[in-house]
Amino acid sequence: MGTLTTLLLTQSGFAGLGWQNLVMFAVGGTLIFLAVRKGYEPLLLIPIGFGAILANLPNAMMSASADGIAAVGHGTHPLLQLIYDAGIKTEFLPPVIFLGVGALTDFRPLLGRPITFLLGAAAQFGIAIAALGAFYVFGFTPQEAAAIGIIGGADGPTSIFLASIMAPHLLGAIAVAAYSYMALVPIIQPPIMRLLTTRRERAIDMPQTKAVSKTAVILFPIVVAVVASLAIPACAPLIGMLMFGNLLRESTVTDRLAKTAGGTLINIVTIFLGVVIGATMEGGTFLRPQTIFILVLGMIAFSCSTFGGLVFAKGLNLVLPANRKINPCIGAAGVSAVPMAARVVQDFVSTETDGKVNPLMAAMGPNVAGVIGSAVAAGVFLALLG
Repeated sequence: MGTLTTLLLTQSGFAGLGWQNLVMFAVGGTLIFLAVRKGYEPLLLIPIGFGAILANLPNAMMSASADGIAAVGHGTHPLLQLIYDAGIKTEFLPPVIFLGVGALTDFRPLLGRPITFLLGAAAQFGIAIAALGAFYVFGFTPQEAAAIGIIGGADGPTSIFLASIMAPHLLGAIAVAAYSYMALVPIIQPPIMRLLTTRRERAIDMPQTKAVSKTAVILFPIVVAVVASLAIPACAPLIGMLMFGNLLRESTVTDRLAKTAGGTLINIVTIFLGVVIGATMEGGTFLRPQTIFILVLGMIAFSCSTFGGLVFAKGLNLVLPANRKINPCIGAAGVSAVPMAARVVQDFVSTETDGKVNPLMAAMGPNVAGVIGSAVAAGVFLALLG
């Protein structure tokens, strides 16, 4: 009996617990705490946090990696590794997320004020800064630097998509950084907007745009999918699925498909994506100096993207006529993070002007443009470095 007890103890997970496991339990618990108590991206941080805990259970074979994990027992395949191989390694899950995002996105604010497309492009400035910093300052490879830089797009699925191809060993850290900074938009962006804009600029009230025709909203996803994919074929999986989802929404004759893509399907994929990302956060690979570098670069990328959108908006006002000037704060919404960034801009401007100026719909233009911009940026990196 004593021998059996000893055997069970030596084969249990308790015998294999080390400091790295305990630290990762704390990391996973922190992500769950932030999601539950603070409301920070709960749909992703809870699955990621719990996945990180599962990945660090000794002998449980619940982690996942790009290299795969050896089968255990009678030829069985580790559960989360199976999902990783089927959903991440095949580049399947992130584009499906984009399908759902497209089905939930209204591009009318962008179509009604096309100039805000430029703000979405300018807000990708942080991607280039972080990528260059990762390569020249921190010594990451060009592929790793590109995957880190895309955090500046503030688009979690794009970050996961690019990292899974170009730097799968950094996937966990990049995903945590991307979603953490997306959740921290209400904390990061207001000080930057306050620093870079004047009271007079914040008080610029933008008139409502004219109604956009049904023909325009149906043609838009088709034209964007074709033109963007012809220009940069590598971005087709993301842009194509994003625009397909939007076409399902705007056609008004495929309500069942649009509701499925933007509801049940995206929820199922989010569960699998989140827990598998967490499963890549095994202590031995996550607890390294590179993770700290990635978190620092993510903050730089996000701040510079906010800076780029704001400054470009201020520059546009130098050439726009007096009756067409835009509130430069909406440039901050170009970082994507739909619709949180637009809501942050709305709350900030409304508070600063005592409720007199409410640019929510105007901010949605660059906000949805940022989704397209980050996907195109990922495609550029894949074309150049993939």
